[in-house]
Amino acid sequence: MSTPRYQQLKDRIIGQIMRGKLKCGDRVPSENELAGTAGVSRMTANRALRELTDQGYLERIAGVGTFVSDRKAASHVLEVRNIADEIARRGRSHSAAVLECRQERPDADVARALQVDPASPVFHLLVVHHENGTPIQLEERFVDVSFAPDLLAQDFTAVTPSAYLSAIAPLTEAEQAVRAIIPAVDVRDSLRMRKGEACLLVVRRTWAKGRPATYARLYHPGQRFELTGHFVPPGIRPARHADSAGAGAVAASDFPMRDLR
Repeated sequence: MSTPRYQQLKDRIIGQIMRGKLKCGDRVPSENELAGTAGVSRMTANRALRELTDQGYLERIAGVGTFVSDRKAASHVLEVRNIADEIARRGRSHSAAVLECRQERPDADVARALQVDPASPVFHLLVVHHENGTPIQLEERFVDVSFAPDLLAQDFTAVTPSAYLSAIAPLTEAEQAVRAIIPAVDVRDSLRMRKGEACLLVVRRTWAKGRPATYARLYHPGQRFELTGHFVPPGIRPARHADSAGAGAVAASDFPMRDLR
């Protein structure tokens, strides 16, 4: 399935912003100019600019022009923490075991989350992350093939999926929900949990290049971890240094793990 022309134009503009070729406050070519230089119709150019404005990349000023928004980084780029970095901050060693790394057809939930055709394949990763040899997270991740076509060639014992995917393109949006569940037997065994022990499940979806890129289920042993967050409202000066309390000040939607062992 070929990428629509408006999406190609959006990807091109996003790429110029991410590489610094277009900086905050820079004027973006008009619809007429894009139609001439990019070889698209005015309708296509209009849709690309309109969606980029809706997503916070651009700001359109009537009668003046379209400019790169200076609010994009604060409002739309969300740092999703790399578990290897979290472990390193605690002075411990990270290792990983890859249980699955393959291409498959998605079920209905995954297809809906990634907004792909159920008949189209996606990448499926299943990785157990260890801290000092103890399993602390089972990562089940589904990735849009068009976003990371070389994913199956990567060694995820050497680099985490999060680090690899972030290197391909910065994430622009994320949503996640946290649930307490009794895990299935295969999850329990992978994390060396006791029968009946509760599990913390983080369900996360991320966007890049203006569309859903990954959908993940992150399982953590409930007896060993809690999810914490610290939020400072806009315009309020933090009462403490960001690093003074372990996990530090993070966005309200970010959930670093705290080791309870």
